[in-house]
Amino acid sequence: MRELLFPVELEWSGSGREGAGRIVTDDVELDLSTPDSMGGRGVGTNPEELLVCAVASCYAATLFGVLRRAGLPVASLKISARGTVSGYPERARFERIEVSPTIVGADPGRPRAYEQAAADAHDRCFIGGTIAGAVDYRVGRVAISGARAAA
Repeated sequence: MRELLFPVELEWSGSGREGAGRIVTDDVELDLSTPDSMGGRGVGTNPEELLVCAVASCYAATLFGVLRRAGLPVASLKISARGTVSGYPERARFERIEVSPTIVGADPGRPRAYEQAAADAHDRCFIGGTIAGAVDYRVGRVAISGARAAA
């Protein structure tokens, strides 16, 4: 088995909530700071959003594959994701991440099959599985739409 590497460079200045930084990967540059809701600058994205994005994007890719392997029609996916931090500010912890998929181009006569695929994708999502012991990672409402997304 081989190792896969995911290099990220981060520059940061300032302490605590007043700090800010920049993340650089091979393809993306993002400004980073503590969110307004936590008393920070609110510039760019933040670690909390990045964690929710990582789970949602992994879940979307996994769900699309599960749907295709199951032979269920799908044109595209829309994922609504919500992260919840509890106990702020004294004992802040990431409590929950919920992903709620809308499956576009679905067969409206097979809602249970799509719900099962959504549950299977939850169980197979690599990033979701990585955090599952520490964060309540769950699938919310599964919506299906027979309409195809505009190209």
